[in-house]
Amino acid sequence: MAAHDFEFGLDTFLPVTVDESGQPIGGDQVIRNTVEEAVLAESVGIDSFNVGEHYRPEFMDSAGHVILAAIASRTERIRLGTAVTVLSTQDPVRLYTGFATLDAVSNGRAQLIVGRGSLTDSFPLFGFDLADYEELFEEKLDLLTRLLREQPVTWSGDFRSPLTDQLVSPPIPEGHIPTWVGVGGSPQSVVRAARFGLPLMLAVIAGNPKRFAPYVELYKRALEQLGQPALPVGLHSLGFVAPTDAEAMEIQWPYYKEQFEWAARERGWRQPTLEQFNAEVDHGSMYVGSPETVAKRIAAVVRTLELSRFDLLYALGRVPL
Repeated sequence: MAAHDFEFGLDTFLPVTVDESGQPIGGDQVIRNTVEEAVLAESVGIDSFNVGEHYRPEFMDSAGHVILAAIASRTERIRLGTAVTVLSTQDPVRLYTGFATLDAVSNGRAQLIVGRGSLTDSFPLFGFDLADYEELFEEKLDLLTRLLREQPVTWSGDFRSPLTDQLVSPPIPEGHIPTWVGVGGSPQSVVRAARFGLPLMLAVIAGNPKRFAPYVELYKRALEQLGQPALPVGLHSLGFVAPTDAEAMEIQWPYYKEQFEWAARERGWRQPTLEQFNAEVDHGSMYVGSPETVAKRIAAVVRTLELSRFDLLYALGRVPL
């Protein structure tokens, strides 16, 4: 794989971090800090900067396109995207207009990852029924891909008003706003990405990433059987980089523990342990250590899964940055 064919990105959910005294930083400052982090990312050669979507007090990423537009005004090269957009509770028309505008102001640097969302807070917030979880995503992905690929659009569905010969502005040049489908482990979702002819982004936050090799093979087979061209596969995982392995482990562990304790209470997962953390760092899905250590682990999984893209959530939890 040529170097220019590979994308290395940084992901953030804009967590409400803490200052040196351990006190939470205000949400407005978190947003401003994130813009500065993206500017720094461009200066050191990172390929993309991607913002998540949550509706919780601990995350400040509920309006990612606005944050990305602010970053666009301060940068020239870095790609600007999402990690992930919860398409099921978005209006595809509004999503298109927001990112087509971002693409214009950034001179063609906008990109998307769309998914169903592992957290469901947006469903009651925006008046959607969780019983329609699958159908909402399928219908909205259909409309979004039509808007991105060819206009005017004539379309009808069950969850919004129909469109007839509809032009939606601003227009985008052909091939702009590359859109990936985020998948957390469902074979049906892998096949759906292939069916829509969209690149696949695997979200792997625990366990050995090698176990996702069958999903990559399934995706390739599905593309071939559906008559689609070969498309790239990416991986989103968690990590933290510090000058030394020991320093990175020491900084990240208490915030990993805090984050997964919260997840355990909410989702019924097992409580996190230091042994579990060490195993994830050693051969799982936590890329924690010195630059050299993290680079070697990322390179290994890129080769194993034949990836074209790797996105690193660059600090898990309230790590001071």
